[in-house]
Amino acid sequence: MLSAIVFLPLIGFLIAGLFGKLLGHRPVEIITTSFVGIAAVLSWIVFVQTGFGHGEVAEAVEHSGLMSLVGTAGNGHAYERVQVLHWISSGDFTVDWAFRLDTLTAVMLVVVNSVSALVHLYSIGYMSHDEHRSRFFAYLSLFTFAMLMLVTSDNLLQMFFGWEGVGVASYLLIGFWYKKSSANAAAMKAFIVNRVGDFGYLLGIFGVFVLFGSAEFEVIFNEASEYADTTFMFLGMEVHALTTICLLLFMGAMGKSAQFLLHTWLPDAMEGPTPVSALIHAATMVTAGVFLVARMSPIFEYAPSALAFVTFIGGTTAIFAATVGLVQNDIKRVIAYSTCSQLGYMFVALGVGAYSVGIFHLFTHAFFKALLFLGAGSVIHAVSNEQDMRRMGGLWKHIPFTYAMMIIGTIALTGFPYTAGYFSKDAVIEAAFAAGDGVARYAFWMTVLAAMLTSFYSWRLIFMTFHGTPRASADVMSHVHESPYVMTIPLALLAVGALLAGIVFEHSFAYEDGFHHFFREAIFMLPTNDILHALHEVPQWVIRSPLVMMILGFLLAYWMYIRSPHMPAQLAERHDILYRFLLNKWYFDELYDMIFVRPAQWLGRLFWKGGDGKIIDGVGPNGIAARVIDVTNRVVKLQTGFVYHYAFAMLIGVAALITYFVFASGV
Repeated sequence: MLSAIVFLPLIGFLIAGLFGKLLGHRPVEIITTSFVGIAAVLSWIVFVQTGFGHGEVAEAVEHSGLMSLVGTAGNGHAYERVQVLHWISSGDFTVDWAFRLDTLTAVMLVVVNSVSALVHLYSIGYMSHDEHRSRFFAYLSLFTFAMLMLVTSDNLLQMFFGWEGVGVASYLLIGFWYKKSSANAAAMKAFIVNRVGDFGYLLGIFGVFVLFGSAEFEVIFNEASEYADTTFMFLGMEVHALTTICLLLFMGAMGKSAQFLLHTWLPDAMEGPTPVSALIHAATMVTAGVFLVARMSPIFEYAPSALAFVTFIGGTTAIFAATVGLVQNDIKRVIAYSTCSQLGYMFVALGVGAYSVGIFHLFTHAFFKALLFLGAGSVIHAVSNEQDMRRMGGLWKHIPFTYAMMIIGTIALTGFPYTAGYFSKDAVIEAAFAAGDGVARYAFWMTVLAAMLTSFYSWRLIFMTFHGTPRASADVMSHVHESPYVMTIPLALLAVGALLAGIVFEHSFAYEDGFHHFFREAIFMLPTNDILHALHEVPQWVIRSPLVMMILGFLLAYWMYIRSPHMPAQLAERHDILYRFLLNKWYFDELYDMIFVRPAQWLGRLFWKGGDGKIIDGVGPNGIAARVIDVTNRVVKLQTGFVYHYAFAMLIGVAALITYFVFASGV
């Protein structure tokens, strides 16, 4: 079953990629969507058996009928290991290609395959007029397979394979409309920025091998405690080994999950088709970094300084992205910055040691964020591909179903009581307060403030898009229509998840240590880590603060965009410097252009004009290259093809050698 879950999307990709033109668009759509849909159903079966069974994973395996090996993780609990093949063997270093199944894997399988299946189905309608949609569906399936390889990996090298596979597939999807220069630039930006993070991730893998002599999770997790106080030399300094390794691994997570400083690729990824945005931002690429930190909890637990850094970056990302989202006018960019901010929440939970809380927020976030992106796609589809909210307005009467779905996604995102976000996001904020130290308290206030900003910009999107006077042209408004069933059915299914995902699993997550119980064999926590106990004892004002922030954000957005719609323009004019600062995303693109891009271009021009132009081509009448060619032509003339010429040259050589040895010996 597990092999089918992983390889069905790969089979769909191969069929669509190799035989797409032969089969035609509709068979490709049906095949790829069906294969990912089957994988999604099987993922839910594995999830129920693994996460809600009465015994450990071994008992779930017995009922699943899978042929597997059951091992013991670093925290003493069972997990399932399915070996596929022997992969690398070099001296004492061996790596097998194997699948690792525990509740952390099961959650990620559900998230990836469920959202991917709905995105496939939605794309049948959204991409119906694209003449290259067979290629698009092939890329979607490739993306899904790469992410599945990442989350089922049993060692760091196998995870790196999926990690890079996701990067390649995202490059192909973001730049799918390759005739648009902006799409090509966005794809390159995403690929290059992620290579920066991946360099750190690769160094982290090297560090793990130096320390543990293996890349296998079982070896790393079981021996982590033995290296708790180990140091080694790094960049000429003696450093704490596990802290350094964790920081390097987190550098990779920062790139993939678009955290502060390595976030710049995320908004530009909107250049891809809207289903791509939903797949990248809800279920796959951006959650890979969160999964990595949670998976490596057995070594992060012994690196408190690294966890503090994770907490700081998470809190900073949450508030940074929320401030930028306040003033964006592209409907997809607003939701993209919301994703960036929510990822910050997840890393805050991971950083304070509440790994399972972070994964729970990842799980619920997948439903309402995919709903918001696909809902935005339905809006764009209805208004003739317009994405600027300033050219929308008054749409709720024309597309009432899409409006209702966007409302559900919004209340889940903002944490309306008993929706999915209410349970998971509030738990993150409570965990940050419960952690108590300075960095965690900083993260607490940043996430609380971000909760208000999230509510504001989310309702701003609703009010600008669906309410008020229509600002689109009469021609556009005359063609506004609801999306077809193939697009609205995925919205309805995601809406169910956005409303009920928190409630359905509350019985596992609500009671003390319930989070850790659910992930009992997947996440390791030291006995001194009592965060899951402490978060149940926070003051009432902390518990109520997200709700208060949500209400304040809604009231402020209602006042500014419904009651006094002239106010935003007046505020922007009055606070022009702040408005431009936020509109230009804190000027990070300009800063990186000045620090990295321009010096690189200057160096390139130096080698081009100075090295190639003046030296290579500038020496002599026709340059060094011409001189080399001329000398070569003269030497070639010595190759006559006559044997006696070569024999004569050999005699000269022999005579020269004899003369040298005679004089060298002093005879």
